[in-house]
Amino acid sequence: MSNATMEREEAARLPEGDVVRILLEQHARIRDLFTEVKSAQGEQKREIFDELRALLAIHETAEEMILRPTARRTAGAAEAEARNHEEEEANKVLAQLEKVDVGSPEFDSQIAAFERSVIAHAEHEEQEEFPAVRQGCDENQLRGMGALLMTAEKLAPTHPHPRAAGSTAAQWLTGPFASMVDRVKDALTRSRGGT
Repeated sequence: MSNATMEREEAARLPEGDVVRILLEQHARIRDLFTEVKSAQGEQKREIFDELRALLAIHETAEEMILRPTARRTAGAAEAEARNHEEEEANKVLAQLEKVDVGSPEFDSQIAAFERSVIAHAEHEEQEEFPAVRQGCDENQLRGMGALLMTAEKLAPTHPHPRAAGSTAAQWLTGPFASMVDRVKDALTRSRGGT
């Protein structure tokens, strides 16, 4: 059984709208997209990578804005800071990957290394952060955080912004503006029929 399958099964055991359920479902989709991007070719590979890039940028921003303040209280400051630091590093790598030709061997080796770090980060969250958040919050709080997470994701940037990554305050200050710029850039790219 793949880890994506296990994440989906674990998510399905949690109530609808629970913040951890939403994040586990997203972790499973991220794993799927890594698998798909590694086996795709040409324009399809670029499209899948663009979906992966956008999901990671949105997901990590929303985690930093919504989950991390609660994790700081429930799992401890060291745990929250460690996850923020990993996200900051991932954001830098993702920004570099955006500039690499998806058809190059360089991209394939970089995406493989990036996948390993993203999966390790997700596993830390699932084993250390998520249980503490679930234990430290009641069902209403978890659903409320889920609703806030979904709202934050609608306002989150679709491209990496390393200067804001790793800081809840920076995400709140720059995220909505960066999101507007990213979404206009994405729309222009789509209207031109490419990247």
